[in-house]
Amino acid sequence: MFSLASIATMAACIFLFGLFFSLVWNFTSIVKGAEEGVGVTVFFEADIEQAKIDEIGDAIKARPEVKEVKFVSADEAWDEFKSDYFGNKAEGLEEGFKDDNPLANSASYEVYVNNIEDQAGLVSYIETLDGVRDISKSDVAAKTLSTVNTLIGYVAVAIILILLVVSIFLISNTVSIAISVRKSEISIMKLIGATDLFVRGPFILEGVIIGIIGAAIPLGGLFFVYEKACTYILTKFSVLASFINPVPRGQIFEILIPVGLVLGVGIGLVGSIITVRKHLRV
Repeated sequence: MFSLASIATMAACIFLFGLFFSLVWNFTSIVKGAEEGVGVTVFFEADIEQAKIDEIGDAIKARPEVKEVKFVSADEAWDEFKSDYFGNKAEGLEEGFKDDNPLANSASYEVYVNNIEDQAGLVSYIETLDGVRDISKSDVAAKTLSTVNTLIGYVAVAIILILLVVSIFLISNTVSIAISVRKSEISIMKLIGATDLFVRGPFILEGVIIGIIGAAIPLGGLFFVYEKACTYILTKFSVLASFINPVPRGQIFEILIPVGLVLGVGIGLVGSIITVRKHLRV
Protein backbone atom coordinates (compact mmCIF):
# COMPACT_ATOMS: atom_id res chain seq x y z
CA MET A 1 0.00 0.00 0.00
CA PHE A 2 2.76 2.42 0.92
CA SER A 3 4.72 1.45 -2.19
CA LEU A 4 1.71 2.22 -4.38
CA ALA A 5 1.25 5.53 -2.60
CA SER A 6 4.92 6.37 -3.19
CA ILE A 7 4.64 5.40 -6.88
CA ALA A 8 1.59 7.65 -7.24
CA THR A 9 3.28 10.57 -5.51
CA MET A 10 6.51 10.02 -7.44
CA ALA A 11 4.47 9.97 -10.66
CA ALA A 12 2.84 13.26 -9.66
CA CYS A 13 6.25 14.84 -8.99
CA ILE A 14 7.75 13.61 -12.26
CA PHE A 15 4.60 14.73 -14.09
CA LEU A 16 4.99 18.23 -12.65
CA PHE A 17 8.67 18.15 -13.57
CA GLY A 18 7.86 17.09 -17.15
CA LEU A 19 5.09 19.67 -17.45
CA PHE A 20 7.33 22.41 -16.12
CA PHE A 21 10.20 21.24 -18.36
CA SER A 22 7.94 21.48 -21.45
CA LEU A 23 6.63 24.91 -20.47
CA VAL A 24 10.11 26.28 -19.78
CA TRP A 25 11.45 24.90 -23.06
CA ASN A 26 8.60 26.48 -25.03
CA PHE A 27 8.91 29.77 -23.16
CA THR A 28 12.68 29.77 -23.71
CA SER A 29 12.03 29.15 -27.42
CA ILE A 30 9.74 32.20 -27.53
CA VAL A 31 12.36 34.34 -25.78
CA LYS A 32 15.05 33.01 -28.12
CA GLY A 33 12.89 33.95 -31.09
CA ALA A 34 12.52 37.45 -29.67
CA GLU A 35 16.29 37.65 -29.19
CA GLU A 36 16.87 36.81 -32.84
CA GLY A 37 14.95 39.94 -33.81
CA VAL A 38 17.02 42.20 -31.54
CA GLY A 39 20.29 43.33 -33.05
CA VAL A 40 22.56 46.33 -33.44
CA THR A 41 22.88 48.51 -36.53
CA VAL A 42 26.36 49.79 -37.41
CA PHE A 43 26.61 53.00 -39.47
CA PHE A 44 29.76 54.19 -41.23
CA GLU A 45 31.50 57.52 -41.60
CA ALA A 46 30.64 59.64 -44.64
CA ASP A 47 32.42 58.88 -47.93
CA ILE A 48 33.91 55.67 -46.54
CA GLU A 49 35.31 53.29 -49.15
CA GLN A 50 33.72 49.91 -49.77
CA ALA A 51 37.00 48.17 -48.96
CA LYS A 52 36.92 49.70 -45.48
CA ILE A 53 33.27 48.65 -45.04
CA ASP A 54 34.22 45.07 -45.96
CA GLU A 55 37.11 45.22 -43.47
CA ILE A 56 34.73 46.28 -40.68
CA GLY A 57 32.32 43.50 -41.65
CA ASP A 58 35.08 40.87 -41.53
CA ALA A 59 36.16 42.08 -38.09
CA ILE A 60 32.60 41.84 -36.77
CA LYS A 61 32.00 38.39 -38.30
CA ALA A 62 35.15 37.10 -36.62
CA ARG A 63 33.68 37.72 -33.17
CA PRO A 64 32.53 34.47 -31.47
CA GLU A 65 29.32 36.01 -30.09
CA VAL A 66 28.09 37.06 -33.55
CA LYS A 67 25.43 34.90 -35.16
CA GLU A 68 24.66 36.82 -38.33
CA VAL A 69 25.86 39.95 -40.11
CA LYS A 70 23.70 41.47 -42.84
CA PHE A 71 24.85 44.35 -45.04
CA VAL A 72 22.20 46.92 -45.99
CA SER A 73 23.18 49.28 -48.80
CA ALA A 74 22.00 52.90 -48.98
CA ASP A 75 19.57 52.03 -51.78
CA GLU A 76 18.12 49.12 -49.78
CA ALA A 77 17.78 51.39 -46.73
CA TRP A 78 15.86 53.97 -48.81
CA ASP A 79 13.58 51.32 -50.33
CA GLU A 80 12.81 49.93 -46.89
CA PHE A 81 12.14 53.42 -45.52
CA LYS A 82 9.72 54.21 -48.35
CA SER A 83 7.89 50.93 -47.83
CA ASP A 84 7.61 51.32 -44.05
CA TYR A 85 6.56 54.95 -43.87
CA PHE A 86 4.71 55.61 -47.10
CA GLY A 87 3.31 52.21 -48.05
CA ASN A 88 1.68 52.21 -51.51
CA LYS A 89 2.21 55.96 -51.80
CA ALA A 90 5.96 55.36 -52.03
CA GLU A 91 5.71 54.93 -55.82
CA GLY A 92 4.95 58.61 -56.28
CA LEU A 93 8.09 59.58 -54.38
CA GLU A 94 10.40 57.91 -56.83
CA GLU A 95 10.18 60.77 -59.34
CA GLY A 96 11.07 63.40 -56.74
CA PHE A 97 14.10 61.46 -55.52
CA LYS A 98 15.00 59.80 -58.81
CA ASP A 99 18.63 60.96 -58.80
CA ASP A 100 18.97 61.84 -55.13
CA ASN A 101 18.92 59.28 -52.31
CA PRO A 102 18.22 61.06 -48.98
CA LEU A 103 19.83 58.11 -47.19
CA ALA A 104 23.01 58.12 -49.28
CA ASN A 105 25.18 57.80 -46.16
CA SER A 106 22.97 55.25 -44.42
CA ALA A 107 24.58 52.00 -45.51
CA SER A 108 24.89 49.76 -42.46
CA TYR A 109 25.48 46.33 -40.98
CA GLU A 110 22.70 44.63 -39.05
CA VAL A 111 24.41 42.43 -36.47
CA TYR A 112 22.70 39.67 -34.48
CA VAL A 113 24.28 37.84 -31.54
CA ASN A 114 23.92 34.25 -30.30
CA ASN A 115 23.01 35.36 -26.77
CA ILE A 116 21.49 38.70 -25.93
CA GLU A 117 23.76 38.95 -22.86
CA ASP A 118 26.75 39.34 -25.22
CA GLN A 119 25.36 42.43 -26.97
CA ALA A 120 26.93 45.02 -24.65
CA GLY A 121 30.42 43.54 -25.07
CA LEU A 122 30.02 43.40 -28.84
CA VAL A 123 28.90 47.05 -29.00
CA SER A 124 31.95 48.11 -26.95
CA TYR A 125 34.20 46.30 -29.43
CA ILE A 126 32.52 47.75 -32.55
CA GLU A 127 32.86 51.28 -31.13
CA THR A 128 36.65 50.85 -31.26
CA LEU A 129 36.67 50.06 -35.00
CA ASP A 130 37.95 52.78 -37.31
CA GLY A 131 35.29 54.02 -39.74
CA VAL A 132 32.28 53.42 -37.51
CA ARG A 133 30.14 56.56 -37.13
CA ASP A 134 27.30 55.37 -34.94
CA ILE A 135 25.71 52.23 -33.46
CA SER A 136 21.97 51.89 -33.02
CA LYS A 137 20.90 49.44 -30.33
CA SER A 138 18.01 48.71 -28.01
CA ASP A 139 19.37 48.57 -24.46
CA VAL A 140 15.90 48.17 -22.96
CA ALA A 141 15.03 45.13 -25.08
CA ALA A 142 18.43 43.52 -24.45
CA LYS A 143 18.20 44.11 -20.69
CA THR A 144 14.63 42.83 -20.52
CA LEU A 145 15.38 39.62 -22.42
CA SER A 146 18.52 39.05 -20.37
CA THR A 147 16.53 39.47 -17.15
CA VAL A 148 13.85 37.06 -18.38
CA ASN A 149 16.50 34.43 -19.17
CA THR A 150 17.99 34.77 -15.69
CA LEU A 151 14.56 34.58 -14.05
CA ILE A 152 13.68 31.42 -15.99
CA GLY A 153 16.91 29.81 -14.80
CA TYR A 154 16.30 30.64 -11.13
CA VAL A 155 12.67 29.48 -11.20
CA ALA A 156 13.62 26.24 -12.96
CA VAL A 157 16.32 25.40 -10.40
CA ALA A 158 14.02 26.24 -7.46
CA ILE A 159 11.15 24.05 -8.67
CA ILE A 160 13.42 21.13 -9.55
CA LEU A 161 15.01 21.25 -6.09
CA ILE A 162 11.59 21.29 -4.41
CA LEU A 163 10.43 18.28 -6.44
CA LEU A 164 13.64 16.41 -5.65
CA VAL A 165 13.32 17.01 -1.91
CA VAL A 166 9.66 15.95 -1.87
CA SER A 167 10.33 12.80 -3.90
CA ILE A 168 13.32 11.72 -1.80
CA PHE A 169 11.30 12.29 1.37
CA LEU A 170 8.47 10.06 0.08
CA ILE A 171 10.80 7.28 -1.02
CA SER A 172 12.57 7.48 2.31
CA ASN A 173 9.30 7.13 4.22
CA THR A 174 8.24 4.11 2.16
CA VAL A 175 11.53 2.29 2.70
CA SER A 176 11.50 3.23 6.39
CA ILE A 177 8.02 1.70 6.80
CA ALA A 178 9.11 -1.41 4.90
CA ILE A 179 12.05 -1.82 7.27
CA SER A 180 9.90 -1.44 10.40
CA VAL A 181 7.34 -3.96 9.08
CA ARG A 182 10.05 -6.55 8.31
CA LYS A 183 12.17 -6.26 11.42
CA SER A 184 11.47 -9.83 12.49
CA GLU A 185 12.35 -11.22 9.05
CA ILE A 186 15.57 -9.18 9.04
CA SER A 187 16.54 -10.58 12.47
CA ILE A 188 15.96 -14.15 11.28
CA MET A 189 18.00 -13.55 8.13
CA LYS A 190 20.92 -12.26 10.21
CA LEU A 191 20.70 -15.23 12.57
CA ILE A 192 21.03 -17.68 9.68
CA GLY A 193 24.08 -15.86 8.30
CA ALA A 194 22.76 -13.39 5.71
CA THR A 195 25.31 -10.72 4.71
CA ASP A 196 24.69 -7.00 5.15
CA LEU A 197 24.42 -6.53 1.37
CA PHE A 198 21.90 -9.38 1.11
CA VAL A 199 19.70 -7.74 3.78
CA ARG A 200 19.99 -4.19 2.49
CA GLY A 201 19.80 -4.99 -1.22
CA PRO A 202 16.03 -5.60 -1.49
CA PHE A 203 15.20 -2.29 0.19
CA ILE A 204 17.49 -0.38 -2.15
CA LEU A 205 16.07 -2.27 -5.12
CA GLU A 206 12.55 -1.44 -3.96
CA GLY A 207 13.36 2.27 -3.97
CA VAL A 208 14.84 2.05 -7.48
CA ILE A 209 11.79 0.16 -8.81
CA ILE A 210 9.45 2.72 -7.27
CA GLY A 211 11.50 5.44 -8.98
CA ILE A 212 11.42 3.75 -12.41
CA ILE A 213 7.68 3.04 -12.35
CA GLY A 214 6.88 6.43 -10.87
CA ALA A 215 8.84 8.12 -13.70
CA ALA A 216 7.71 5.92 -16.61
CA ILE A 217 3.96 6.43 -16.06
CA PRO A 218 3.87 10.26 -16.23
CA LEU A 219 6.50 10.43 -19.00
CA GLY A 220 4.39 8.10 -21.15
CA GLY A 221 1.28 10.13 -20.44
CA LEU A 222 2.97 13.42 -21.27
CA PHE A 223 4.37 11.97 -24.50
CA PHE A 224 0.91 11.16 -25.84
CA VAL A 225 -0.81 14.28 -24.47
CA TYR A 226 1.76 16.96 -25.42
CA GLU A 227 0.78 17.58 -29.05
CA LYS A 228 -2.96 17.37 -28.32
CA ALA A 229 -2.56 19.89 -25.50
CA CYS A 230 -0.61 22.30 -27.75
CA THR A 231 -3.23 22.01 -30.50
CA TYR A 232 -6.07 22.57 -28.02
CA ILE A 233 -4.43 25.65 -26.46
CA LEU A 234 -3.67 27.28 -29.82
CA THR A 235 -7.20 26.54 -31.04
CA LYS A 236 -8.87 27.74 -27.85
CA PHE A 237 -6.72 30.86 -27.62
CA SER A 238 -6.14 31.73 -31.27
CA VAL A 239 -4.41 35.00 -30.38
CA LEU A 240 -1.44 32.95 -29.10
CA ALA A 241 -0.93 31.28 -32.49
CA SER A 242 0.51 34.50 -33.93
CA PHE A 243 3.62 34.46 -31.73
CA ILE A 244 3.83 30.93 -30.26
CA ASN A 245 5.25 28.06 -32.26
CA PRO A 246 5.32 24.97 -29.99
CA VAL A 247 8.58 23.07 -29.81
CA PRO A 248 8.19 19.71 -31.64
CA ARG A 249 7.41 16.75 -29.37
CA GLY A 250 10.43 14.76 -30.52
CA GLN A 251 12.81 17.60 -29.71
CA ILE A 252 11.52 17.86 -26.14
CA PHE A 253 11.09 14.20 -25.29
CA GLU A 254 14.42 13.01 -26.66
CA ILE A 255 15.83 14.84 -23.63
CA LEU A 256 12.92 14.69 -21.19
CA ILE A 257 12.50 10.87 -21.27
CA PRO A 258 16.11 9.94 -20.39
CA VAL A 259 16.38 12.81 -17.89
CA GLY A 260 13.07 11.83 -16.25
CA LEU A 261 14.03 8.14 -16.00
CA VAL A 262 17.48 8.92 -14.62
CA LEU A 263 15.86 11.34 -12.18
CA GLY A 264 13.38 8.68 -11.04
CA VAL A 265 16.08 6.03 -10.58
CA GLY A 266 18.36 8.51 -8.84
CA ILE A 267 15.67 9.67 -6.44
CA GLY A 268 14.72 6.09 -5.60
CA LEU A 269 18.35 5.06 -5.12
CA VAL A 270 19.34 8.06 -3.00
CA GLY A 271 16.17 7.93 -0.90
CA SER A 272 16.50 4.21 -0.18
CA ILE A 273 20.24 4.35 0.59
CA ILE A 274 19.77 7.24 3.02
CA THR A 275 16.94 5.42 4.79
CA VAL A 276 18.72 2.07 4.95
CA ARG A 277 21.79 3.66 6.49
CA LYS A 278 19.69 5.56 9.00
CA HIS A 279 17.18 2.91 10.09
CA LEU A 280 18.66 -0.47 9.23
CA ARG A 281 21.42 -1.58 11.62
CA VAL A 282 22.80 -4.89 10.46
